[in-house]
This record gives sequence, C-alpha cells and structure tokens, in this order.
Amino acid sequence: MLTIGEFASYAGVTVRAVRHYHAKGLLSEPERDHFGYRRYGAGAVIELIKIRTLVEAGVPLARVRELLRADEEEFAGAVAGIDRRLRAEIRQRQRQREQIARLAAGDGVALPTEVVEYLDRLRALGVAERIVEVERDGWIVLAARSPGRVSEWVTRKREQIAHQRLLDFYLTLGQALDWTADDPRLVELADRLAAYLTGLADEEGEDYVDDTDIEPPLVRLMDTLAFDSVPPARRLIGLLAQRGWTGWTRLERVERTM
Repeated sequence: MLTIGEFASYAGVTVRAVRHYHAKGLLSEPERDHFGYRRYGAGAVIELIKIRTLVEAGVPLARVRELLRADEEEFAGAVAGIDRRLRAEIRQRQRQREQIARLAAGDGVALPTEVVEYLDRLRALGVAERIVEVERDGWIVLAARSPGRVSEWVTRKREQIAHQRLLDFYLTLGQALDWTADDPRLVELADRLAAYLTGLADEEGEDYVDDTDIEPPLVRLMDTLAFDSVPPARRLIGLLAQRGWTGWTRLERVERTM
C-alpha cells in the first residue's frame, strides 16, 4: 500500500493534484489506517493515471468524471474522439510551425511553399532584394484573395523568368531603384521591356503576357505597393504606355502614344 506521496509519484502528479481530484469527486478517498494515514492500492494508481492522461489531453474535469463512470464501449469511443481532436490540433500546430519558420526566413506568414521557392529562385538569379520584397508583398495579397490560382500564376512566372530578356529587365530594374523619375536610363529600360513584351505577345499570344484576371481594385492595390517601393516604376509605366503597353500588375497592349 502506498502513502499519498508515493501514490502521486507513481502516477506522475503532485500531492496537491491528488487532493484536488479528491475534492472534485474524480478520485475516491481510501479509508485511513490505524495510524491515521490514507493508503492507496494499485487500482487507485491506474485510476489516477487515467485521470491525469485525460486532463493532459485537455478533457474538462466534468467530462473526465463522466468518462470514469462510462462502460468500456463508451470509454473507448470517447478516447477515439479525443485522439482525432489531438491529431487535428497537431496538424494545425505543424502548419503554424511552418508559417513561423517562413516568417523567420523573411518570406512572410501567408505564402505557399511554391511561392517561397519562386522568390528564392529570383534571389538565386541575382534579382535585387527590394524587387523580391515587392514581389513577395504582391503574392501575399494574391494568395489571400485567390489561393486556388496561386499554382497557375507561379507556373507562369517561372516560365517568364526563364526568358533572359525578362530576367535582364529585373536585374536592370534592381539597378534603377535609386534613379530619379527623369533619369534618361529609364527610357532605355522602357525600350527593352516593351520590345520583350511585344515579342512575347507575337510569339505566344497576348493572353500569355497577362492572364491573371485580377479584379481592378486589387490591381490598383498591388500597383500602389510597387510604386511606393520602387519609385521609378510609375515613370516607367508612363514610358511603356508610349510604347504600346500599360499596367504593372496587369499588363495590357494599347495603342502607342508616341
């Protein structure tokens, strides 16, 4: 027979917890021996381990009391339900860990893995971090608004950056981050980008250049993100319009204004 201290130790709880379970009616109190001490047997240890396990699984004490009085079939069914809940919580915690890991890596909390990989590819190709950050912020908005189309858009972006001319544009734009709006080098940059877009549209069709179907308010929001982060972008848009293209987030062919 065990003293209350031994009893608590065998079950992995504190003496205070044992007394609390006695007070709540979860655990029967044994009779005192002739020395005035309560002594606990093996059956009580098993009962206390059940209580501890259920409590640690997040089962409310009132429900623990019900389960301890349940028959074998009802108890087994309840335990299976607790297991399903814990598995779901583990999956949710794992997703949260993955999000925190991405946040620690600097690529945001709401980005799918395929987008993170695309952004890493831009970095590996030498694209300026400020450009990558603009891309990242835009993807956060897109992933929140239309998660079902992210894979499609990422595939398109991967194909596009495989074109050396577009990659050169990204690299040059990175150099242009600190240019003023009237810097003459923006004209050359606009010429190069317009030539690339026109050639791509002629070869693949205009839908290939931009097929995102993003609603206008979201386009304006993402354009604003880019213009605020990349000052030359707004001037570049004006120059592109003179060369037959308009837009930033969503590119469209227009009549040349030159």
